[in-house]
Amino acid sequence: MHVPDGFIDAPVSVATGVVAAAAVAVSLRGARRELGDAGGGSGGLGGSGGERTAPLAGLVAAFIFAVQMLNFPVAAGTSGHLLGGALAAILVGPYTGVLCVSVVLLMQGVLFADGGLTALGVNITDMAVVTTVVAYAVFRVVLKLTPRRRRSVTVASFVAALLSVPAAAVAFTAIYALGGTTHVSLGKVFTAMVGVHVLIGIGEAVITALTVSAVVSVRPDLVYGARGLTRTLEIRTAAVATPAAPGLTATAVSAAGGAAGRAVEPGDETGAPATGQAARAVAGTAPAAADAAAPAASGPAAAPGVPLGAAARAGGAASGGAAAPASAPTARRSARRVWAIGVAAALLCAGVVSFYASASPDGLEKVAHDNGIDKKTEDHAGKDSPLADYGVKDISDARLSGGLAGVIGVGATLAVGSGLFIVVRRRAKKAAAGPAAVPSAHPSETV
Repeated sequence: MHVPDGFIDAPVSVATGVVAAAAVAVSLRGARRELGDAGGGSGGLGGSGGERTAPLAGLVAAFIFAVQMLNFPVAAGTSGHLLGGALAAILVGPYTGVLCVSVVLLMQGVLFADGGLTALGVNITDMAVVTTVVAYAVFRVVLKLTPRRRRSVTVASFVAALLSVPAAAVAFTAIYALGGTTHVSLGKVFTAMVGVHVLIGIGEAVITALTVSAVVSVRPDLVYGARGLTRTLEIRTAAVATPAAPGLTATAVSAAGGAAGRAVEPGDETGAPATGQAARAVAGTAPAAADAAAPAASGPAAAPGVPLGAAARAGGAASGGAAAPASAPTARRSARRVWAIGVAAALLCAGVVSFYASASPDGLEKVAHDNGIDKKTEDHAGKDSPLADYGVKDISDARLSGGLAGVIGVGATLAVGSGLFIVVRRRAKKAAAGPAAVPSAHPSETV
């Protein structure tokens, strides 16, 4: 659906350029919150979500670029390709998703003469902003109407991607109605665009759902749209009051305090908490430890034979007055393996699989040719660039030329996208740090 130069007149192209620039500016501010979110948004999955999302966002941009080279047949003489707005929004967030698709469109327009330079505002507005906003809104609605399970994320991804593509077709029709350079019936354009892009939307939905499902199955903490499906790990403390037993040692008292203050294990993805070690200890598996909790609960008075300092420490741990043990926080997991697999998949798609993609014109090209919308199409300013039309100039072998161009495109998009999101992430961290960090007077009980 890359709009070339000449489809839309200059005033509307300028207007959409302003809209696109404003959307990118808003997305840069929003992405600072998404990439700087260390807690995982609304009840996130724990860990440092923003630190992992920044490099993943660059990978998402490169992956979208690669998969957009894989045109798939949708009807006689027509093909389609991934737009990517839904995939980006669900994986890294709606604001960051707008930036991902915008980076892809910029790389395609500048390096590969795909999509007009004067129509860059039209393409960003249509393919980056509209698809991402519509997809994420639909995704959140479907997610609220379905059970809180990981499978629901896949279902919501499918529906969101399916509807985002016809929404982009409707948006193009509206832009064409305002500034089309040819006189074609608006009803004919609308019917043709929406009809073919509903079919393309099915392919978009399948690709998006499969990709999101694959990532959710192995690393749900890396999927922005899956945050909030599991409970955070909490440390709960409880005081146990039982008759004191004479002759207890300090070790028994300390063990009782530690058992009472241990962390409750995180629940399953539906939110039901699991039984923790503290519950087993209080249930009677260690009678001596349970008896030892009495001095801890009663205050400074210690059982005979127990040093006062040990009893006070145990009492503080059992009552929650002291800091709870920090032995069970959620461990950070590296995203390097997922990142490496994603890069390899993008290079494979762009460098090898793209050679077998459909050679038929995509939905917009087909509709434009059949209805005469392309009568005033202008040549791209970069039509003679070394990578124009996704081929390396002066390399006669079509397979090698296209594959090498795809690999170069993936590398360039990955570099530009990753650089952008790392800068945004650093700005978010600096803004969050503020002029001076003020320590909290009350330690948190949530890890």
